[in-house]
Amino acid sequence: MTDSRIFLSPPHLSGKEERAIKEAIASNWIAPLGPHVDAFEKEMATFTGVKSAVAVSSGTAAIHLALDLLGVKEGDKVFCSTLTFVASANPILYQGAEPVFIDSEPASWNISPRALKKAFQDSAQKGTLPKAVIVVNLYGQSAKMDEIIALCNQYDVPMIEDAAESLGTIYRGAASGSFGRFGIFSFNGNKIITTSGGGMLVSNDEAAMERARFLASQARDPAPHYQHSVKGYNYRISNLLASVGRAQLEVLEKRIAARRSIFDIYYHSLSDVPGITFMPELKDTKTNRWLSVMLINETEARVTVSQLLQALHRQNIEARPVWKPLHLQPLFKGAAYYSHRTNEHVAESLFAAGICLPSGSNLTIDQQIRVITCIRQMIEGDMSKRSYLILGKHEV
Repeated sequence: MTDSRIFLSPPHLSGKEERAIKEAIASNWIAPLGPHVDAFEKEMATFTGVKSAVAVSSGTAAIHLALDLLGVKEGDKVFCSTLTFVASANPILYQGAEPVFIDSEPASWNISPRALKKAFQDSAQKGTLPKAVIVVNLYGQSAKMDEIIALCNQYDVPMIEDAAESLGTIYRGAASGSFGRFGIFSFNGNKIITTSGGGMLVSNDEAAMERARFLASQARDPAPHYQHSVKGYNYRISNLLASVGRAQLEVLEKRIAARRSIFDIYYHSLSDVPGITFMPELKDTKTNRWLSVMLINETEARVTVSQLLQALHRQNIEARPVWKPLHLQPLFKGAAYYSHRTNEHVAESLFAAGICLPSGSNLTIDQQIRVITCIRQMIEGDMSKRSYLILGKHEV
């Protein structure tokens, strides 16, 4: 009999969502907008320590609005992390602008300040500074914000913080998503909290956020009839989904604690296996560990990433490679790219060696044992070498 499927990062409902949805239905505020949307925005702004938040249909929509608000247009350049999901860069194309991809660095796996500095220097010399920089916080880990912000300020270029995966992460005492001119979050089904589909744009620029609400609501002019003077978008979230988001936000700290515990179990159970290392935690930060990610040295482990992924798949366990760098994607063929160092391409190395492990906050100990056992058996062969697996405080 096949064991039940272990998913990478499934939704984890708290039981409070049903009550919230019933309340929204009873009030007849289903869509569009409503009191739960207003409250969700205020709660997210408070949580992240910013002045304003706008709830939207996706994290991608939030990035698109941010670029629009910054006046990004056809022919402009936008610097963007290369090691990320395509949603981080697609809105650049929506605006007709050109992405310039920036490599990762080893300590955070996020945008390399060294590569970013080189990109700025070249752009300044050519007189073509970017209109914005999109910095992604990969797998919940914050980028080196101090260094990145200093560079952006030096060249007077605004930064958009793509915190889609890093809600609840803390960098030097401040909340992830609060560092850029705009911050964005995703509430997709696989994120640390979910509204099934949705996102949030946050900022301290309250005037810009009012403009965001206007643009996200089809840019309807104040008039007794339907009048539109500028291009708008249908990007607002419904009151029903916002009610789910509020219930999820109540348990966010528990979700973070669970995912950090899951990472610790993987780390203590697998770090002694030849060829396995894990994503580090940047100094002076506390990451939400949205996904637990390990690297395989194929020479030391004597198995390939592909072989290990196949072995996990045979055991009905969902695991995935690290994001394929965007500068290697066919969609962005020919786009400019800056490596961390000459002949050192960190994002490409991480893509070649990385595996994302099941990390859902509802992952059980028994399920995690299945994952760990499969990995150890694949690499070590004879499990009789080990009398137990270290599972935090649990010994099996």
